[in-house]
Amino acid sequence: MDTKQPRKKVRLEDLPDLLTVREVSEVLRVSPLTIKRWGKRGKLPAIRINSRGDRRYKKEAVLWLLGMTSKD
Repeated sequence: MDTKQPRKKVRLEDLPDLLTVREVSEVLRVSPLTIKRWGKRGKLPAIRINSRGDRRYKKEAVLWLLGMTSKD
């Protein structure tokens, strides 16, 4: 029996300027752990927010990784 929920379509234009680990992983179709590893390696730099140090990613950086924009 399959208990997974169907995936929602992620629309890039609907995404905020700063994305969570989960949002980025859904856009890029990789695991959240992969996103965190890419951040540690400098492939996708994270911005740390709040006292817990939650990660956020600039939408421009995600689009650049997808080859959809030029890196400034």
